[in-house]
Amino acid sequence: MPKKTRAVAGKTVKIEHYRSAIGRPDKQERIVRALGLRRLNQVVERPDTPDIRGMVAKVPHLLRIVG
Repeated sequence: MPKKTRAVAGKTVKIEHYRSAIGRPDKQERIVRALGLRRLNQVVERPDTPDIRGMVAKVPHLLRIVG
């Protein structure tokens, strides 16, 4: 059975959308949208899980993790 990942209580990561996804492959645009980012310079807070970290790692040229 696959191991399920869970967020540790209170552990979150802030992600900023700092470059446009226009003209990028569709998969990269979908990753940005799936993280809940709609506008440039928007910051969202998500649970700090390997899944979320992996999504950010796929598009490091579009997103950054902020303090």
